Amino acid sequence: MPIISQFYGILIYLYRELTGQHNTPHVHAQYGDFEMSIDFDGNIIVGDLPNKQRKLVIAWVALHEDELNAAWKAYHESGYVVKIKGLE
Repeated sequence: MPIISQFYGILIYLYRELTGQHNTPHVHAQYGDFEMSIDFDGNIIVGDLPNKQRKLVIAWVALHEDELNAAWKAYHESGYVVKIKGLE
């Protein structure tokens, strides 16, 4: 699972599943022992992060929606990993 961004101790990565169960474009966010999946509309699919980190990830997704869609497409079509700037 390649990391596409990181900020404030949060890792953002994509997961490529060849069986097609990951059809909804989304990213995985990890902070310490916490993990969640979030789609590009800001909806949490599964899991959770502490409140502050969850809000940061939701804001990051909103800021980078177009880049995330391009990164998702590139990774799932060709395996190419696109890095996206984190929050500063």
